[in-house]
Amino acid sequence: MTRPWNFSAGPSALPLEVLEQAAREMTNWQGSGMSVMEMSHRGKHFTQIRDEAVADLRELLHVPENFEILFMQGGATAENAIVPMNLINRNQSGKADYVLSGIWSNKSWKEAQRYGDIHIAGSSGEASVVAGREQAPWTWFPAPHTWNLRTDAAYLHFCANETIGGVEFMEWPDMAALGAPDVPLVVDVSSNFLSRSIDFSKVGMVYAGAQKNAGPAGVTVVVVRKDLIGHALPVCPSAFDYANVAEAGSMFNTPPTYAIYIAGLVFKWLKRQGGIQAIEAENIRKAEALYGFLDTSDFYVSTVHPSVRSRMNVPFFLKNESLNAEFLAQAESRGLLQLKGHKSVGGMRASIYNAVPFEGVQALISFLQEFERQHG
Repeated sequence: MTRPWNFSAGPSALPLEVLEQAAREMTNWQGSGMSVMEMSHRGKHFTQIRDEAVADLRELLHVPENFEILFMQGGATAENAIVPMNLINRNQSGKADYVLSGIWSNKSWKEAQRYGDIHIAGSSGEASVVAGREQAPWTWFPAPHTWNLRTDAAYLHFCANETIGGVEFMEWPDMAALGAPDVPLVVDVSSNFLSRSIDFSKVGMVYAGAQKNAGPAGVTVVVVRKDLIGHALPVCPSAFDYANVAEAGSMFNTPPTYAIYIAGLVFKWLKRQGGIQAIEAENIRKAEALYGFLDTSDFYVSTVHPSVRSRMNVPFFLKNESLNAEFLAQAESRGLLQLKGHKSVGGMRASIYNAVPFEGVQALISFLQEFERQHG
């Protein structure tokens, strides 16, 4: 049976090699006589799994030694609270700045307001003209030179890739060049984590729910500069205090062991693909092919500004939306799964994460062409 192409926005496709290895090791991990699900998280077998996952991730992303790599729980949604609880008091200001570019950054901003003085530094929540093109709200990204920054903020937060809107912030700013050298960037990279390189000289922290590119739902990856750790508010639960989690090697409490194991397999798979540089090049190739077709079509519409089109999540619309149900039914019959857009925006969305190969994108483009010939 031919395996279908899974364009889910998350939890999303995992590399077939990873799934097959996990299946082989399900009941007996490397001769241990145990499934990873059954292991003590403090035993030698899982300690090895954890250590290799940390080492492989550090190698893949070239994470400097002055950053901690933490495996946490609660997803990126929980981090919306955990971040301010840990960082907003690092300079005793109780202030943080947020850039809003879509639904997820809005969720982050709203949650953070529980813990301090939260300021909107920039927003694309209104219609605007961007480089001569009229843009609807949340289809563009506010340029850094327009941000209204507070130099005494404890951090500046933005979402690098808005999964729902399909907006990706391509070039992260140098805060010193913006006149705020002491304000570290905190970036939600949940939906483009491991799809592209990260310049850690520009950031204080990145975090990601694993279920897009790094593994299954259940584990959240936090990469945080060590000097930002140790400033948690008294209200912060001990299991969410970065200092406690770092000191315990992500084992302050029982971690999501199986999710960490699968993430570790994904890291090794990425290394076999040639690392982040190679996978980024492939992601660019996939995105250019899909957007290139959409731009030549009068049947489909892509609304995101070309300068910030996500490489990971490609929303598009049929000009005749009465055809939506037929489109999705035909797509599924051809093995093209989970193309329905998010309920808040409608339309279609193809999520082309690392585990979706170029062949899958080609199959999608072929179907788009066929459907347009039928109904155009």
